Amino acid sequence: MMRQLLLQLAPPPAPTLDNFVPGRNSAALQALRDVASGTTAERFIYLWGEPGSGRTHLLRGLARAAHARNARYLRGTADIGTGDLGLIAVDDVQTLAADDQISLFDLYNRMRAATGVLVASGDAAPAQLALRADLRSRLAWGLAFQLHPLSDAEKGAALREHARERALDLPEEVIAYLLRHARRDMASLIGILDALDRYSLEYKRPVTLPLLRDALESMKDGYA
Repeated sequence: MMRQLLLQLAPPPAPTLDNFVPGRNSAALQALRDVASGTTAERFIYLWGEPGSGRTHLLRGLARAAHARNARYLRGTADIGTGDLGLIAVDDVQTLAADDQISLFDLYNRMRAATGVLVASGDAAPAQLALRADLRSRLAWGLAFQLHPLSDAEKGAALREHARERALDLPEEVIAYLLRHARRDMASLIGILDALDRYSLEYKRPVTLPLLRDALESMKDGYA
């Protein structure tokens, strides 16, 4: 029966600004909320941080929240042709090839003369990126936020809050085990927790450490 958890694990929900767990990144999240709602005069924002810090989640969430402003999310390219300049989110700028670096440089200049908003992200501060010097200077034009991955304490707090919202009695030992043995990203952790909750309700078994261990073993077998 435990293997049914594999079938119950739905794909992670689409990233939004609302389901982003901010941790120490509240200022960056608020800046993007302001962009999405059109309540800020900021035209250029740059987010940087190590993998797992939430850069992609935030840029995808921003594009979704600002869809009314003709928002576009780009990754691996910065070429938008002659299209609308409402809101452009360019992810992982450190991976851009030479031609796309030129495109992003030109896009910054076009945005400066227009009324759109450009949000970009990378894995390092602008000055430390292995990009064209003129592009690095453009990336430093506006607000810049370093994003910090969630600590285990912050992930634990987010899991407790999610469990409370579902009226789920979640033992501390279950949280500790999840953080040691499950996938580290919050989307996967929340997905496992939701699947455990459904299984617990269906079979009238409490969420316990033995139940969680069985579930994770079943999931490993399923991914093998």
